Amino acid sequence: MPDRQPDNVQFLLNDQQVSISRVRADQTLLTYLREQQQLTGTKEGCAEGDCGACTLLVGRLLRGQLVYESVNACIRLLASVHACHVVTIEYLQSTDDDTSGHSLHPVQQAMVDEHGSQCGFCTPGIVMSLYALWLNESAPDEQTIKRSLQGNLCRCTGYAPIIRAAQSAARVEMRNKDKLYVNGKSVTEQLARMESVEPLQFSDGKSYWFRPATLDDAAEALKHNKTATVLAGSTDVGLWVTKSFRNISPVVSISHLDDLHEITIGDDSITLGACVTYSEAANVLLTEIPALSEYWYRIGGEQVRNMGTVGGNVANGSPIGDTPPVLLALGATLLLRSANGTRTLPINEYFIDYGVQNRQADEFIQSLKIPLPSAASRFAAYKISKRRDEDISSVCCAYNLTVEDEKVSDIKIAYGGMAGIPKRAQATEQLLLGKPWQQNTINAACDSLRDEFTPLSDWRASATYRQEVCANLLQRFFNDY
Repeated sequence: MPDRQPDNVQFLLNDQQVSISRVRADQTLLTYLREQQQLTGTKEGCAEGDCGACTLLVGRLLRGQLVYESVNACIRLLASVHACHVVTIEYLQSTDDDTSGHSLHPVQQAMVDEHGSQCGFCTPGIVMSLYALWLNESAPDEQTIKRSLQGNLCRCTGYAPIIRAAQSAARVEMRNKDKLYVNGKSVTEQLARMESVEPLQFSDGKSYWFRPATLDDAAEALKHNKTATVLAGSTDVGLWVTKSFRNISPVVSISHLDDLHEITIGDDSITLGACVTYSEAANVLLTEIPALSEYWYRIGGEQVRNMGTVGGNVANGSPIGDTPPVLLALGATLLLRSANGTRTLPINEYFIDYGVQNRQADEFIQSLKIPLPSAASRFAAYKISKRRDEDISSVCCAYNLTVEDEKVSDIKIAYGGMAGIPKRAQATEQLLLGKPWQQNTINAACDSLRDEFTPLSDWRASATYRQEVCANLLQRFFNDY
């Protein structure tokens, strides 16, 4: 990578076009905005994508369509907004004919009218989350409003006045006069001009960020840089930077590649490109598998779901990742790509040991094929965490069961948080096969689960608690079905 001149990172920042010639691979969007642009309305609270104080909107072209989403600037890396439109709280103003920039936007005015702010530190992030909701939902119900605020924490106001503010703002029918709507065509044209048909490299002379133009470019880059960090949504890698101070250079960034955002619906399966975000996947996955709905919306907050990718959650191999138990229970298959071609791998063979996956240094996940539950099967997923919303799992699990003639003919049971990897409970599955689906069978299976896993104790949960919860969740599944 170091043998060529660096390219400029180009993007729109509110009303201005920005071009930066020297960019560190680990520089966050938040530090750039606050320290180099003096746009201090975007706050740093947690620096890990948890509190929402740094929320802003990022507009990107997805297959030629301009899409705006709320994201966490604290874990979004600066180089990743190349050919994007970054919208901060300073961009908001009245949607009427006053262009002075001093009048309040309808969302801001609603927060004032409904007394939705006290100390004000979290308010800009909340306003930006509500702005994204206001743009996309003309009449949101209370559940949708609460979902849009999952990624925003407020210590002093309480959420009732903020919810009322969202409801009040929704009644202001002025979206067609909003700056993002009015300027949409111009922004689309500007972002399209920033896109490149050639690979780009960004650097500050010490760290390197490679932005491939195609999947072949990405594979070739990894062939020659086998220690590179493959970057998708950065919801994990961002914390490596802000919390662990890890050197992530060189970076091979892939989340902008349209091919990795493809979603294909087959007769009995769904195929997701590896960089399909949780939000993008929800539009299809929850329609085809309604039983996933409650579980899916407990993955992060809205900002994390807009950034985080299903493929990245699998690739990282975390034992407490939210999607692996679901994918294990459904029997998903991975397509891995390298410069030498592609290979398919059952997801059950991907997780080997803590921090070790069945993926070569020059490979990345290209797609995931997810079989749909059959009409005869019973499927469910559950998550246990200290905080209901926007929290990391203590234990998460998924069950995929088929009963024929009142006996278990097929079952897959998968857990996260019970071992060093996301793992199927294969001994308990074998115990259940052919047995009647009744309470006595479940009692024996629960005893088996307690013996099958030897979880660790940490600040999220003790080993004893995890073993008991693991068994109780199987009982819950039995009670639910």
